[in-house]
Amino acid sequence: MTKEDTRRPGATAPASRPREHPDARCTLAIAGTAHALHDGYTDLIYVLLPLWQAEFGLGYGMLAALRGLYAAAMAVLQLPSGWLAERVDGRVVLAIGTALAAGGYALAGFTGSLVGLCGALALSGAGSSTQHPIASAAVSRAYGASARGPLGTYNFTGDLGKAAIPGITSLLLTLMPWRGALWLLAAVGAVVALIVLLLMPPIGMVEGVKPPRTPSSRGHGGFSLLFAIGVLDTGVRMGLLTFLPFLLQEKGASLPAVGVGLALVFLGGAAGKFACGWLGDRIGVLPTVLVTEGGTAACILAVLVLPTVPLFALLPVLGGMLNGTSSVLYGTVPDLTPPDRAERAFALFYTGTIGSGAISPVLYGVLGDWVGAHWATAATALVALTTLPLVFALAPCLADIQARECNGSDIGQHRPNKAGA
Repeated sequence: MTKEDTRRPGATAPASRPREHPDARCTLAIAGTAHALHDGYTDLIYVLLPLWQAEFGLGYGMLAALRGLYAAAMAVLQLPSGWLAERVDGRVVLAIGTALAAGGYALAGFTGSLVGLCGALALSGAGSSTQHPIASAAVSRAYGASARGPLGTYNFTGDLGKAAIPGITSLLLTLMPWRGALWLLAAVGAVVALIVLLLMPPIGMVEGVKPPRTPSSRGHGGFSLLFAIGVLDTGVRMGLLTFLPFLLQEKGASLPAVGVGLALVFLGGAAGKFACGWLGDRIGVLPTVLVTEGGTAACILAVLVLPTVPLFALLPVLGGMLNGTSSVLYGTVPDLTPPDRAERAFALFYTGTIGSGAISPVLYGVLGDWVGAHWATAATALVALTTLPLVFALAPCLADIQARECNGSDIGQHRPNKAGA
């Protein structure tokens, strides 16, 4: 074994770069477009809530229930979507899901009742349940053993959609009624569904591309550890964002300044998602996650003690640390999963992280009511540090995979996905 092969545990990238398949970039571009659309649809609800409050006379509890209905439909149906994509062509499932997500918003534009609005959001959320497991698996299979960096790029495109679609909608609402704006956005979704159906390459292992690494006997335990890290990491991120606006206000920030601060966090987060996927591919999972989780804890504690000006300078770094871990974790899912079950693994992982994102703000909010916002924020830093032992426990699983890859034992052991064959 050469010196290049003797990487430290967690550095799972092979010494020589696998060859890229000609269709890989097309797969990444279309999967990223679908990700941007679906994540934009998810956050579009925040722009529409005040309009629906005025239109239907809703209270805050019902408005929160509308947002929760969309998220619940998306989270609950991800596993069935992954299971279905293993049995039929994943492109068809993703295209139908994208069409349903768009159709839900079109229906919301037609409805004149609260019941109809609930049904429309449930339909759109159900359609969006197909995107994460299928598009992630498509990128994973297209790039094979070098998929971690492209998966980071795919993760980054979701943030672009979260920024672009609500922003464009806000502009459209100055030019037309909200119903017309939804019909226009639904038409965009229909176009994306056609692109997925007609132009996306087959979702399967492709000839000439080194497949993702075959999990060792520790693979199942490794995925459980990865799942736990992802759930805790998401909880930390959502918990901190719950308290950050109030902490900034306590330090004298005005309401517009709080908005600027949050924007800095989100911009840093998008950059962190993009960079850390590739960084994990270069230096390994273990050192990257140790840096991002340790950096997250340090930045959270700094938020509590720094005055306003240096704090605002730190906020993009905080965002990068908060969000960067997610790209590394998503990119490691294929390493711990049999290639023909990638959709199911991604579906399970995303279900856990989305569920954590929904529940954790409530838990941290209750803690904040009990001990105060400062101590509850400090608790998020402590939870970030609890992921570090889990990362060290995960390292031997990744080291086993790397060792087997260096010995060439994982070549030729993969069968193509049934749907993409």
